[in-house]
Amino acid sequence: MDTHCPYCALQCATTLTPGGPSGVTVAPRDFPTNRGGLCRKGWTAPAVLAAPDRLTTPLVRSAGELRPTSWEHALDVVARGIADAQQKGGADAVGVFGGGGLTNEKAYLLGKFARVALGTSQLDYNGRFCMSSAAAAGLRAFGLDRGLPFPLADLGGADVVLLAGANPAETMPPLLAHLTTAQLVVVDPRRSATAQLAVDRGGMHLQPAPGTDLAVALGLLHVVFTEGWWDRDYVLERTRGVEEVRQAAAAWWPERVERVTGVGVGDLRRAAAALGAARRDGAGVYVLTGRGVEQHANGTATTSAFINLALALGLPGNPGRGYGCLTGQGNGQGGREHGQKSDQLPGYRRIDDPAARAHVAEVWGVPADSLPGPGRTAYELLDALGTPAGPRALLVFGSNPVVSAPRAAHVEERLSALDLLVVADVVPSETARLADVVLPVTQWAEEDGTMTNLEGRVLRRRRAVPPPDGVRSDLEVLRGLAERLGQPAERFPTDPSEVYDELRAASAGGVADYRGIEWARLDAGEALYWPCPDRTHPGTPRMFTERFAHPDGLARFVPVEFTPPDATSADYPLYATVGRTLAQYQSGAQTRRVPELTAAEPGTYVEVHPDTAALAGLADGDLARVVARNGATRATVRTDARMRQDTVFLPFHFPGEERANLLTDPRLDPVSRMPELKLCPVRLEPLAGERTTS
Repeated sequence: MDTHCPYCALQCATTLTPGGPSGVTVAPRDFPTNRGGLCRKGWTAPAVLAAPDRLTTPLVRSAGELRPTSWEHALDVVARGIADAQQKGGADAVGVFGGGGLTNEKAYLLGKFARVALGTSQLDYNGRFCMSSAAAAGLRAFGLDRGLPFPLADLGGADVVLLAGANPAETMPPLLAHLTTAQLVVVDPRRSATAQLAVDRGGMHLQPAPGTDLAVALGLLHVVFTEGWWDRDYVLERTRGVEEVRQAAAAWWPERVERVTGVGVGDLRRAAAALGAARRDGAGVYVLTGRGVEQHANGTATTSAFINLALALGLPGNPGRGYGCLTGQGNGQGGREHGQKSDQLPGYRRIDDPAARAHVAEVWGVPADSLPGPGRTAYELLDALGTPAGPRALLVFGSNPVVSAPRAAHVEERLSALDLLVVADVVPSETARLADVVLPVTQWAEEDGTMTNLEGRVLRRRRAVPPPDGVRSDLEVLRGLAERLGQPAERFPTDPSEVYDELRAASAGGVADYRGIEWARLDAGEALYWPCPDRTHPGTPRMFTERFAHPDGLARFVPVEFTPPDATSADYPLYATVGRTLAQYQSGAQTRRVPELTAAEPGTYVEVHPDTAALAGLADGDLARVVARNGATRATVRTDARMRQDTVFLPFHFPGEERANLLTDPRLDPVSRMPELKLCPVRLEPLAGERTTS
């Protein structure tokens, strides 16, 4: 059965064949994104299907313990809890928290369920912690947000690629097959695997202090303007607002950038010249951003600064050139298009737009004025749980915020304060273990549906094996609850293709228009990218070739100002930054159940320069306590002489006392509401006499 990997937004193409200890074996397919490759997680994905603790029966908490029960009883308990919460506190007393790994159909029906069956505005999803800054910056600059507005294969013709805050060598390794000939310029405070690859190939690694990427972008823009590397004709013909941005960049001469960021004057000038000269000579040039620049309290401004750089170079919409964002979660693109964001309706419509409300309400068969308005964003929703003004009940689908949310211990406290916590999942995640009701649902190889990858390409997920007895699809769960809440059953279909057809109708005319991307066309193997407004339309693999999505067709330069990162101090002299590793994924709820991956990366470590470790009385292999203002975690010391001496790195995949997000700061970006996930002042302390056994 031809399908796609369940992990990142690259959505590598695979073929599943019956057999093996997990019920299926996996092999990569030759496909434009992965070109016949798979990473370690993709090769081992079937193991999750046979996880020893796979959930196969509903659980309801009784006398403090989760106990098996029937589906009918579990859904009755949830419906009664919802009714009780809303009777006491109104519609917004119930919240819904979704996930960027849900299929388009699940994300769509979850948003519809929240707005129609619950009538609540309290809906958001974990993609707020992933893509919100890039989405906000893209909307401001281009008028819409699509991670890559060009096919990934276009990168194969690149001569120079700037990767800012992105580490695809570990987060999506098959992407590197598209970067074999390009000179790489990597901006990252850590010598990541991607940064090392750039250096090994004769490229560059700009290694700024954490939280100063914005100053690096402004410095590059300064050199591009002052040295004449910018594309004057493109800027004058296809953009607006350059003068204000140019004046702001004038203040960021390279010597100032070096003082603020630590990036040397010569390196900054060489990087700008590599981009500018390639552009001048007609070569392929791309600027790509990732979570490293986006997951900050100024993430939208920083992403906008790199977009400004791309616009000055004349990249977006030009053949063989471009700007893009490397979307993270498997359906990070589709998951933010179809209605599980607090301010959004299907088709990437705004929920406060009267025309959008009228269109979607007509598709749903409800009055437009019955739809709620915008609600709290992800962290604000989690922070309000169990408070007098916040939800008393929460339904969680496809997310594990006990591990993945910032200020994780506080979020765990808020979840514990609820009258009702319901979690739909495939394994007993850390969040599921806190729940009052746990609902076992299908996973990737057990279901049909669609996903939208980082290119805006809509893909078919195909069922290869039946789910275990006792497991239901998320669509069936939503329908069962909706019926108990008084909704007609036909309003909440359980056939994925039927839900998808309704999604297409709801998206029609919107920014992310799927109307012409019919299920049959996908099954026939057509490569279809949104927008695709009708069945004769070929889709839009390359956007902005003639005009941008603003009414006047012009892109916008957006002026931004540098704000210094939260300062270190005598008590917290180091910066901690967090990220992903090759062998684990997101909160680790799936990958920590794969023996091969757990053997490769069994727990949290703190990567630190040897001299920094020695100053803290630590050596390689010691157990350390990493302490921040918000909390502390424990981690094994890994020394690496390529680290900045003021910076430590921790992966965020691990639970309990090893949660990296026990440290993180909940300050929010004023535009995207992205938390400050990538920067936190910390100190290291030895755990006396303790070392790991590895």
